[in-house]
Parts: sequence; C-alpha cells; structure tokens
Amino acid sequence: MRRADRLLQIVQLLRRHRGPVTGDVMAEELEVSVRTLYRDIVSLQSTGVPIRGEAGVGYVLDEATICRR
Repeated sequence: MRRADRLLQIVQLLRRHRGPVTGDVMAEELEVSVRTLYRDIVSLQSTGVPIRGEAGVGYVLDEATICRR
C-alpha cells in the first residue's frame, strides 16, 4: 500500500470509531508496524489533521475542530 493511501486509511479508520483507537489496533488493520503508524500519525498532525491522543493510550479524530474550519 502506498503511503498516501495509508494516510487516508488512517483518517477513515479514526472516523469510523467513536472512542480512542490504539496504535496496535490500527497497525494490525493496516498491516504495518506500530512504529510506521506512529510516524504516519505525526505526519498527519503536522499537516493540520486534528488527531488527538498519544502512543499507548489511543487516538481520536477531533470532529469539532474539523467543523470549525
């Protein structure tokens, strides 16, 4: 899977879940290592995608921030 496709899949995965999703769950679904997933999350956050959370706890997409833009 290309990186651009994977980044989009991360956003879609977070939109599907109501609560926090752990890196382990996302990495397994995307068939990548947890380390790769964490790098992708940081990349998305640096481009302005409102992802909240941290490694070991879980991540959520901040829908309120999306609606205000």
